[in-house]
Amino acid sequence: MENIALIESFSEFKDDKLIDRVTLMAILEDVLRNALKKKYGDDDNFDIIINPDKGDLEIWRNRIVVADGEVEEPNQEIELSEAQKIEPDFEVGEDVAEEVKLIDLGRRSILALRQNLISKIHEHDNTNIYKHFKELEGEIYTAEVHHIRHRAIILLDDDGNEIILPKDKQIPSDFFRKGENVRGIIESVELKGSKPAIVMSRTSPVFLEKLFEQEIPEVFDGLITVKKVVRIPGEKAKVAVDSYDDRIDPVGACVGMKGSRIHGIVRELGNENIDVINYTNNIQLFVTRALSPARVTSLKLDEENMRAEVLLKPEEVSKAIGRGGHNIRLAGQLTGYEIDVFREGAEEDVELKEFSDEIEGWVISEFSKAGLDTAKSILEQDIVDLVKRTDLEEETILDVIRILREEFEE
Repeated sequence: MENIALIESFSEFKDDKLIDRVTLMAILEDVLRNALKKKYGDDDNFDIIINPDKGDLEIWRNRIVVADGEVEEPNQEIELSEAQKIEPDFEVGEDVAEEVKLIDLGRRSILALRQNLISKIHEHDNTNIYKHFKELEGEIYTAEVHHIRHRAIILLDDDGNEIILPKDKQIPSDFFRKGENVRGIIESVELKGSKPAIVMSRTSPVFLEKLFEQEIPEVFDGLITVKKVVRIPGEKAKVAVDSYDDRIDPVGACVGMKGSRIHGIVRELGNENIDVINYTNNIQLFVTRALSPARVTSLKLDEENMRAEVLLKPEEVSKAIGRGGHNIRLAGQLTGYEIDVFREGAEEDVELKEFSDEIEGWVISEFSKAGLDTAKSILEQDIVDLVKRTDLEEETILDVIRILREEFEE
């Protein structure tokens, strides 16, 4: 009866898990041999015959017949009188094969055996899942929201595999409901104990690169190459693209007519502002393009120290810096150069920090983040624009303008 119960549980796993027949039979045999070792001390002289389709399981113990009273290894040898109970015409020196029933191992052993079988199958299953997802690292994957926690979202794929999307791997504007499908890249796969921990990311630059591959046919076909991607997730990204075919405009192909091709990517990333830039080996030109949408007047490179000094017209400075300094920071990451911005006619201007005795440091810092670090840069702006570009109250901005006019325009 125990044989049938064990084989039935064996068959359940065969149906539930995508484990091939040979592997599953090997697992069952391994579990049985471990049980035999515990009971008899050794399993070398046992034959195990498994037929999962019929529910057959046979265990045969092979021993050598020795004279009565001369047994030294009970697991390997059997007394002549005992052997003759099995078959009367056995003689000393012959091999005896005797069937061992599962019940002979004891009920506790049978329960432990079944638990061990379940554990081994789960272990094998987890190893396969780990290998499968390890090969998918850096690839886009879709899974469904199963559970929303404070620090992470737990996703399940079609096969019931659990995937973690941590809070810091989510775009700030991301908001998902239970049952919704989520796209991201498989960022890391690790074995924690025997269970694989699969982590998804939507903030990785690789996710944006793979979206380009998925959404733009020329990138998928290799006609356009994504050279580098830098991102401030949910805010802004810069993507350098190149084509070895002079007939293809890589930027135009990626953006599409009126942004039609890139629109789906922008929407997927929570309306992240994406600048697509033509890659070039000419560093001076590359830095100039990276600062887009600002127009550079002149540029001086220090290749040894990886620094670039950029001269801009006053109205272009805020474009180069970008909201919160995002544009210049990403341009630096894209090119690998530290970029210093200088304003044309700066010698006639006064830096905002010169007014630190009248304007509080945090206010100066807020203006600086928006690329407004001189008196002229603020006075040339409309009050409405200043409110939009900074996190400052209108009253605070008006106070600053009053101070600057009194001190600077005299």
